[in-house]
Amino acid sequence: MNYVTQRLAVFPLILLGVSVIVFIAIRLVPGDAITAMLGTEAGLLTPPQRVALAAYFGIDQPWPIQYGRWLLGLVQGDLGISVTYGKPVLAVILERFPLTLELALLSMLIALLVGIPAGVYAATHNEKASDLAVRIFAMLGQSTPNFVLGLLIIYVLSVAFGFLPAMGQFTPLLVDPIGNLGQMILPAITLGFAFAASVTRIARSAMLDVLSDDYVRTARSKGAPARSVIWRHALPNALIPVVTLSGVEFGYLLGGAVIVEQIFALPGLGRLVLDAIGQRDYALVQGCVLFVALNFMIVNLLVDLAYVALDPRIRLGGR
Repeated sequence: MNYVTQRLAVFPLILLGVSVIVFIAIRLVPGDAITAMLGTEAGLLTPPQRVALAAYFGIDQPWPIQYGRWLLGLVQGDLGISVTYGKPVLAVILERFPLTLELALLSMLIALLVGIPAGVYAATHNEKASDLAVRIFAMLGQSTPNFVLGLLIIYVLSVAFGFLPAMGQFTPLLVDPIGNLGQMILPAITLGFAFAASVTRIARSAMLDVLSDDYVRTARSKGAPARSVIWRHALPNALIPVVTLSGVEFGYLLGGAVIVEQIFALPGLGRLVLDAIGQRDYALVQGCVLFVALNFMIVNLLVDLAYVALDPRIRLGGR
């Protein structure tokens, strides 16, 4: 509990640093909300009209004042109003986040279900033809960009089977589970393929190290079944680097798989941030980045706690 409390106490400081960086970065992008909204017609505005619009969008004051106002609202639980959607930023984020969360969970589930068994199999058949085949699969998965795999899936389905995946809409899981799975499975496979390749390589390497440890040799010398030695004794400790990789990757997925969401026209958090940057919706960009950063820190904290569950020898906090 002391360790968790210390980590939670650091969260506000990290979020403060992230808020400063994103506040400055988005304002360094050329243009502003007025130009993004009106396009070429922005040049037809009279000076009083531009001043009135700048005051409406909250960009008429110097940056320190703008940041102070936004930070004051943030402390009170107000992320601001999205000028693109005309409603609170938090409400917009919570509308889009379920899709991204489900996509991340499905991608991770696919990656772990494929990557861990493949890595264990390759480690237990080291330097054999099957090991080489698994390693080639892993290299292929890591070297294939997500957008290439996604476009290939759409092309094969449309040309060979005359079928196009449902795109542009999101059916909640509780409303229509079958329809939801039909929409999410192909994007999840696209994201999970490269992740599965990484998990395979990490799991194989970790298993090779663990299988040479003394306690594994002791278990074998006592006559323990090979299956028990691999899955009960060796695998839990070999999962520690896999958990580390999964935590980092899951944090990135929660940030929004922008390319995959763009290819499959999914209204997720990634596309939301991309559109907000294009529209210079400062409040929405800042709110999304802070929301992602908070989720990233929570996931990493859970990963640290998972270490102790997997390996009792690990003690958090250096004790």
